[in-house]
Amino acid sequence: MATLKLPDGSTRELAPGTRSRDVAESIGKRLAQAAIAAKVNGTIVDLEREIPTDLPEVELKLLTDKDPESLDVLRHSCAHIMARAVMRLFPGTQLAFGPTIENGYYYDIDSPTPITEADFPRIEAEMKKIIDAAEPFERFERPTDEGKSLCADLKQEFKVEHISGELSKFPTVSFYRQGEFIDLCRGPHIPHAGKVGAFKILSIAGAYWKGDSSKKQLQRLYGTAFFSKKELDAYLNLVEEAKKRDHRVLGKQLKLFTISQQAGSGLILWMPKGAMVRNLLETFIKDELLKRGYSPVYTPHIGRLDLYRTSGHFPYYRDSQYPPLYFNPLGQAVDTWLTMLEKGGLSSDAEHAFVELMEAVTKDATDAQKCESGDHHHSDDELSISPDSIGGLVTAYKQAGDAAAKQTALREWLASQEGYLLKPMNCPHHIQIYKAQPRSYRDLPVRLAEFGTVYRFEQSGELSGMTRVRGFTQDDAHLFVTPEQVEAELNANLDLVLYVLDSLGLTDFRVRVSLRDPESNKYVGSDELWNNAEETLKRVVTERKLNYVIGLGEAAFYGPKIDFIVRDCIGREWQLGTVQLDYNLPNRFDLEYIGADNQRHRPVMIHRAPFGSMERFCGILIEHFAGSFPLWLAPEQARVIPLRDTFNDYAKKVESELRNAGFRVSGDYRHEDMRAKIRDASQEKVPYMIVLGGKEQEANTVALRDRLTDKTTVMALPELIALFHQEVNEKRIRQVSTATASMGDDTEKFSG
Repeated sequence: MATLKLPDGSTRELAPGTRSRDVAESIGKRLAQAAIAAKVNGTIVDLEREIPTDLPEVELKLLTDKDPESLDVLRHSCAHIMARAVMRLFPGTQLAFGPTIENGYYYDIDSPTPITEADFPRIEAEMKKIIDAAEPFERFERPTDEGKSLCADLKQEFKVEHISGELSKFPTVSFYRQGEFIDLCRGPHIPHAGKVGAFKILSIAGAYWKGDSSKKQLQRLYGTAFFSKKELDAYLNLVEEAKKRDHRVLGKQLKLFTISQQAGSGLILWMPKGAMVRNLLETFIKDELLKRGYSPVYTPHIGRLDLYRTSGHFPYYRDSQYPPLYFNPLGQAVDTWLTMLEKGGLSSDAEHAFVELMEAVTKDATDAQKCESGDHHHSDDELSISPDSIGGLVTAYKQAGDAAAKQTALREWLASQEGYLLKPMNCPHHIQIYKAQPRSYRDLPVRLAEFGTVYRFEQSGELSGMTRVRGFTQDDAHLFVTPEQVEAELNANLDLVLYVLDSLGLTDFRVRVSLRDPESNKYVGSDELWNNAEETLKRVVTERKLNYVIGLGEAAFYGPKIDFIVRDCIGREWQLGTVQLDYNLPNRFDLEYIGADNQRHRPVMIHRAPFGSMERFCGILIEHFAGSFPLWLAPEQARVIPLRDTFNDYAKKVESELRNAGFRVSGDYRHEDMRAKIRDASQEKVPYMIVLGGKEQEANTVALRDRLTDKTTVMALPELIALFHQEVNEKRIRQVSTATASMGDDTEKFSG
């Protein structure tokens, strides 16, 4: 008989058929009533699920509303409740996926009548009826074919397609029933709907089935739920505060950045004030890097496909990259052909059209060659389309026996073509700089740093201001070190990240050691190298006494990393600084140095970026400070305001002296009332206003008005300059409000 181990260390015998609910009831009635779900050997399950007895020992933790994991179970169930309400009010609705996400949940739906915000109140009213009825969530399983038939009987076409595709490899599929509502779902769920204490439908947006823009467009209905109304109210207050701090709104109001549809979605255009903030941050980190032994480098925005094939970035990031650029005009067509074939979206008509196109081009290119004058011969470089090359592709494709062989023929042809890619990462370029000269162990560590711009083709629906873009600049650096230097350099980089965060008042953070998922095949390199790297990172953070959590599956494809998850002033969490350890890219690029033994050795790489991307980091700072940057970072530090035109000359003298002292100041010499000038400066988040009138001019003083306190202090100009210098040099953060509640993390937990 298996042994059941509880969190307090106590054990008991586990009889076959025992449910988590049974264990809760055996401990006490109050616990049984409070239990939401259970964690069995680390996996969250319903209370009604039988505990497995095929292991010698099983660990069980009963979850109540006091456990953070329970909130995601509650929200997952509320997504089902919302879907059930929608189906009652909008008969014929098709359901797609309904996962929990950061701060709530959504459900993708296809309703015969499009849902609008005006429908929210009646959907919420129907949800309340379901919650008041407190019907249980009942799990049942069916063989996969029977499950597909059930979904077909329910007229849920998306579920049928999902079972026919991704779920077809499983022998069974699971469903949850609540009253008349049945949904394909892996769970877990709360015992009954009455456990939902408070909920709110938040918004509606567009989405594509399975995130594929070539598939049907759906509506995505967002909501959130909590165990109590107090928690919901606190969250909604945070949402309102977040709206006030929205960097997209403040960025426009404060003229920090803009996005032009003509220039391109997801591409940030930095306006002068925003560019000043970015420049100050870049100068801050550049100066610090020079002190720490880094060498600045610059690399192009584009590189050969072979470079990224070697690194693994292509085709690993294929779905989120801009299309490759081929010298051969047919390269893009073949690339599209291959992509459609890989995704199973190539119809027989489309396939026939591609083949016909290639055959026609081959014929035209052959005819063109025959017509060439004997006085002029095209070299291979000048001839953009080689008939032999295209003809060989068509022949190989026609001879391929199945889809896999066809894909191989297309890939091999593309690999033979000269192609380029907008840079997805900086590391392959820095590796080439390292390889450009012989290296000795005496040269290491080599520390190369660059504010390098990279590109990702994010889907339009995923773009969001500065925090989700298609082109972004990373404060990137790559260190090439000996194995003996790894831990010292990791610690130095952790020191750098902590220094940067502290300088910006971002002191509320947690550390995540991001490891590979052993069940995934997306990672490159041997188990030995991965195990070594992961153990090294865990040892470093443990020795530094940093509280950390393990992020399974969060590693980069080439190595594990240490991530800093920062909480801003209203409680939201953002991943910012990162330090990554990489034993794999040095192998893929055959990097080496000559050791003290005069033999070749393999260096180790460290990737690090304290800011992450400048766009995302600045967007977060705008919201963190609500646009009111500290003095050292403010694009305009002070504004000189003369009371009347008669004091303009004195005002310009003060402005000039402040500029000469190195401060970013401007003067407001408009024919406006002083109060209007002060209001405008305050609304533009200028930290200080220097108001000048007759008394100040006569005494050769200034009246300094503090925007944060509205207090005015009269002082001599040299005293003001010293005051400003002190505040800037200390990088003083004078005001950041504190969070009142946590906003959670940003991962999908459960999906319906």
